[in-house]
This record gives sequence, structure tokens and C-alpha cells, in this order.
Amino acid sequence: AGIKSGVIQLPDFQRGWVWDDEHIVSLLESMSKSFPIGAVMTLETGGSAQFKARLVEGVDPAHASQSPETLILDGQQRLTSLYQALMTKQAVDTRDTKGKRWRRHYYFDMRASVGQPSPHDGDSPVRVRSVPEDRMVKTFRGEVALDLSTPEGEFARCMFPADLMFDSKRWRREFNDYWRDRDPDMDMAALSDTFEEQVIERFEKYQIPVIELRKATSKEAICVVFERVNTGGVSLTVFELLTASFAAGDFQLRDDWAGREARLKGEHPVLAGLQSDQFLQAVTLLATQAHGQAGLVANAATSSRVGCRREEILSLETSDYKRWADRVEEGFERVARFLDGQHIYRAKDVPYQSQLVPLAAVLVELGTDAETPKAQEAIARWYWCGVMGELYGGSSTETRIAKDFPELVGLVRGDPDQKTPATIVEARFSASRLRTLRTRNSAAYKGLYALLMRDGAKDFRTGDRLEKQIFFGDSIDIHHVFPKRWCEARKPRIEPAEYNSIVNKSAISARTNRIIGGRAPSDYLERLDKSRGTSSSDTDSVLDSHRIPASHLRKDDFKAYTAERSRLLVALVEQAMGKDAVHDFDVIDDDYVDEPPDDDDSA
Repeated sequence: AGIKSGVIQLPDFQRGWVWDDEHIVSLLESMSKSFPIGAVMTLETGGSAQFKARLVEGVDPAHASQSPETLILDGQQRLTSLYQALMTKQAVDTRDTKGKRWRRHYYFDMRASVGQPSPHDGDSPVRVRSVPEDRMVKTFRGEVALDLSTPEGEFARCMFPADLMFDSKRWRREFNDYWRDRDPDMDMAALSDTFEEQVIERFEKYQIPVIELRKATSKEAICVVFERVNTGGVSLTVFELLTASFAAGDFQLRDDWAGREARLKGEHPVLAGLQSDQFLQAVTLLATQAHGQAGLVANAATSSRVGCRREEILSLETSDYKRWADRVEEGFERVARFLDGQHIYRAKDVPYQSQLVPLAAVLVELGTDAETPKAQEAIARWYWCGVMGELYGGSSTETRIAKDFPELVGLVRGDPDQKTPATIVEARFSASRLRTLRTRNSAAYKGLYALLMRDGAKDFRTGDRLEKQIFFGDSIDIHHVFPKRWCEARKPRIEPAEYNSIVNKSAISARTNRIIGGRAPSDYLERLDKSRGTSSSDTDSVLDSHRIPASHLRKDDFKAYTAERSRLLVALVEQAMGKDAVHDFDVIDDDYVDEPPDDDDSA
């Protein structure tokens, strides 16, 4: 009744009603047997956590102006199913088990429901039946097998409509009148009484446990609780919760983000992986810093600490978002240009999406101060320390973001009181890591790929630098230097863990990769020399740009090649990070114990 009047509604962050016909039948059957169907969780309205609300599906839109007193946090699917099946008098707009939409009415077989044989059943009695919107069940030939389109049809087949469960007296009286002359022994009257006692009264007296969150409950607590209890759905994002909160103040965050997302991703494909929550994190970094600098506290949940954790995002006011959103959008545009300068052109080649959050905030905060060569060098060093140190993939990423943002700003501005960013201090790259970098699942794997191009890698065939136009025009990707087929045919066989590592891969065009095929390096290099129409020394200089030792490649010496190229790649990493790597083992050590190879992707 509360749902029907609009006193009980849903917060706007709830997904739509999705239960299919089978779930609804099962729910009604469970309640008819007094089986428990689980608890419901609600939120009392009127507190600081205000959300835009919407009516439960199937409720008359005329009640949309009703201010809700209660919001449903957990139990939407069950309560919506019960409301539509038991109270609306309309066909329930649901789906079949294959997801096809259809409209259904629900009936209780009165005899099956009280344990009596039913002429509609076989060996297994069915309490609840789902029938089409016209209330007629037909065979595959179109013949009517069950007609419940009239009250007389319902009476004759002893099928009680579920939507009269809380208003059954008139129907049962007419049911008894129908059978009075047809049933001299009054068996049907007894059936009606038994059905009322064993089914209808069970629904009328059925109790569902309700956990009510009071109005003082914080947004953060609501978000956490909602995610933990809604195990059957997709996790609630902080963006969705903030969207519902902002909507209470008549600001449509979802629409605003949709426009920004279209612009950012449409103009900068490298940002295709940017998520709404990450955009909010960048906004929050700047907003919390502004609050701290001004000595302000937005509300009780906000402190002067710079951060972008969920609780800090949820403390954003609409005014905070409006103040920073345009500048953050510009910040991410500058991030795209920075990535372009690092020769990272596609979203799938971005080592860490999370690292773009502090980078965007830093570029906003620094403004034109970020454009000097010295600033660009400092930012690039910080970036590559995060990538090659693999520091932005753990559970403490939000903490690192909050530390790096002010520390990197201070480093660029030369603040004498500011510490060197923790990411630069803590970054550590071990030479042994090269052996285990085999797929794009690793940030460092993507990083080495980009560093080779940034440092001047040239196309094997043409000798042109792998700039953006060539990258896309010639379909540059990561391919093997010693071909996989050749490695597997060697005796002794070269193991996948070795030939699939980044040491044996580089940025190579699709056309060059076809020339390489499965040939020995000495063979395909000779072909490249001829196709280039230049001397072998010219080809060797191209290989040098990839940190590939040409002499070992021309001798098909995989072991010597691996040792030398590993040293060259480590030197490349050290240059990008501005610090020494850990030379923790000889890359050609015969005692090296291999790990199981990762699943390889396009490489």
C-alpha cells in the first residue's frame, strides 16, 4: 500500500526491475507456503543523505509528486514483483527465461494449493500459474487449453487471481454462488474456506523482516551497505550514488558527465578507458585541496586532508563539482597530449588508468607552470616511476593518488618544504622482472613498448621513426623478434616463458611482421636488407633504435641476444625513471627457474 501511494519509493541509483516470470512464480509459491523470502532494507528520508527518488515500476505516475517517507535499498525485485502481481490488476510486464519481454497474470490453483488433486496437473501439483495478458493459454496449434478471461472461467477451473489476494471476499462469494447448484455436496465451498485459511490468510499475515536505516545514516555507509546486500546485482558506483544526491538539488550529474565523456573520448581515443568515478576523483582532489587551503569544511564528513576516497567524493557539494568540472575536463585533455608525447596512443596501451587521475589534477593545479621543459621532465619522470615501478595497481592506489598530487605539484614548483613524490622515491625496477613481462596485463610491459617508441624506435622496413601517423597507418603493434615458430622448432626448444617475454618483442608493423613470418632472424634480416635497398649496416642502425643487438640477431643467437637486449632495456628503464634498477640476476643464468607463462593476448 505504501508503494502504491508513493510513500515508499526507490532511490534513483537503484537499477530497474529485472525479475523474470520464473522468479515471480517461485516468490508467490514460497509465500503461499509461508517460506521466508529474506529481509528488506529501507532508508528513512529527510536526512543529510538526500537522493532523488522514483516510483516503483508499475505505480500510477500520478503519484510521482508524492514525497517519499521511505526508500527501498534492498528488496526492490521482490517488492516490485509482489506489488505488480498482487495489487495492480494489470498484467505484469516481465520476461521469459530467455529474456523476451511478455505480460503475464498470475493464478493460484486452489486445489493444488491446499494439497488436493487438480485436473490441470500431472504428477507434480503446480500452485501458481502464469498466463498471458489475455488470460488464455493456447496450444502450439492455437487451440485454447485454458480460458480464464472471465470470472466464470476462473470459477469453473478453481483458479484464484493473485491480484485479488488482498481483496478476495467478493470473488469467493461469487465462486460459491457459481458452484451452489453445480456442487450439491458443497465440496467447492469447503475448498474455498480451506484456500482462504491456508493461502489467503498466509499472505495477509505474512511478515517480512525490515532493516530500517535512520535518516542520520551517512552517504558512505549507505553506499557500503547497499553494495554488500545487493549481491545479485552490479556493484553500486560512487558516481551513481552522487548522481542521485545531486539530483535532489536539481543537478543532473549523469547528463553532465555524458557530454564530457563524449567530448573527451571522441577527440582523444587514448582516453577511451576513462571512467566517471575517475573524473570525480580528480574533481575531489582539487576540491579537497581548495577546502584545506581556505580552512573550510564542506560538511562533517569532509576534512582538510587532500584525498579522493569514496567518503571524500560523496562529500562533494554540487558547487564543488560545478567549480572544478570544466577545469578537470581540460586537465584530461592535457593528459591526452602528455600521453601522446610519451608515444602512448591507444587506451589499451595506457599502463594505468588510475595514474591519469593525479596527473589530470596536477596539470590543472599547475596551469602554464606545467609547460616548461623542466616541468615536463619532472612530470615524465614521476609518470615512468609509477609505470615501471608498477605502483598504481594495488589496493592502496587512492592513498598514493592523494600523496602524489600535492607532492608532484611541489616538486615542479620547486617548493623547498615539499618532499620528493613518494612514487619517485619508492619506485623500484628489477632486471629479473623482464623475464616475467609477457602480456599487456602488465603495466611495465606496456611501458617498455611505449618507451622504445618514445626513445626513437624506427620501422624495420622503412627506417622511419614510429610517430603517431605511422603507428596507426602501418598498424604498429607488439610482435616477436625471434619468431615463435622458429623458437619452438629449435633443438633444444626455446621455452615459451623466454620467447614470449618483452625481451623478445618490440614495436613492429603488420607488414614487417609478415616478412618475418616464422623465419630465422638471419633469413628475414637479409630479406629486409633487400626490401630496403640499403646495406646491412643501415638495417642494423634501425635495430639499434629498438635496443636490439643486431650482431646476435644475425647469428640467430637467442641466448646472447637475450642477455644483451636485457641490459639495453634495463638501461632504457633507468633513463626514464632517473634512477638505477636492481640488477638482481644474470638473465642468461641456466639455473633460472621459470614461472608458468601468463595468457598472452594480441602479442
